Amino acid sequence: MSEHDTDSITAAELADRVPDVVVITGMSGSGRTQAMHVFEDMGYFCIDNLPPRLILQLAELVGINAGVGRHLAVTCDLRSQGLFDELLDAIQTLRDHEMSCKIVFLEASDEVLIRRYNENRRRHPLAMPGETTADAIQRERVQLASIRGCADMIIDTSRLATTALRSKLRLAFSELTDQQLMEVQVFSFGFKHGMPVEADLMIDVRFLPNPFYDPEMRTMTGLDEKVSSFVLDNPKTKEFLDAWYRLLDAVMPGYVAEGKPLLSIAIGCTGGQHRSVAIAEATARYLERQHYHVAISHRDLPRANRTATGEPH
Repeated sequence: MSEHDTDSITAAELADRVPDVVVITGMSGSGRTQAMHVFEDMGYFCIDNLPPRLILQLAELVGINAGVGRHLAVTCDLRSQGLFDELLDAIQTLRDHEMSCKIVFLEASDEVLIRRYNENRRRHPLAMPGETTADAIQRERVQLASIRGCADMIIDTSRLATTALRSKLRLAFSELTDQQLMEVQVFSFGFKHGMPVEADLMIDVRFLPNPFYDPEMRTMTGLDEKVSSFVLDNPKTKEFLDAWYRLLDAVMPGYVAEGKPLLSIAIGCTGGQHRSVAIAEATARYLERQHYHVAISHRDLPRANRTATGEPH
């Protein structure tokens, strides 16, 4: 399946092809922890280094067999106290209980694995006293051969960037598109209350006409229709929004392709009461129409000026 095939797959079809349980295994140092983080971002219930005999119990505990739509991801490795031989039996047991399961096997070349252990100054978890890292890796390969042969997906991470690993796993195991997986937080703020440090994108809309100077709108906010119309219907605002939306159209796919799980967009005016609120709301609506998962908030709206006097907002 190509990365573009998900465009033509319905939400129901995506959900049907996603297994109830994913078992992540493979060579030590091949990226199992990074893979687990990807599944966490996809909303899976994740447990690291779980003995195979406990997979069914955990699946039942989190309600996978109750039709709640929850998925489980676990990692299993040779440190599971000799219980690795039970993995295939555990998978068959899951299927006997009408739960689907897939095995993801991660591997890398000996050279890459040795370099990773050297760079991290870590000892191979299976290395015996006096044994080299290379010897431990070879022994692990032999022990994992049967599991590798049963894997549903084998990924070589030797030359695979973390973003590429994320993309492969999300394409195969998410019931959402990459675009839907990225949470977009749009929020307004007031510069006079401090600039946000968490923003990935920030736009200053203080150049737009200010409703503050109309006494009737001074105590209102950008959530009020009169203020919103005043801001959004102005020709200068329309020209700005056209350019702003084109910019979003250009950069948003790049963030999606990067596999960014959270994108924060901050929109600021003087006090965070009028213009930034109206523009943030318009931005959120635009992104929702592009099928992004959007959360909208207004950081400084609780500080809104509700009196007829005060500083411009």
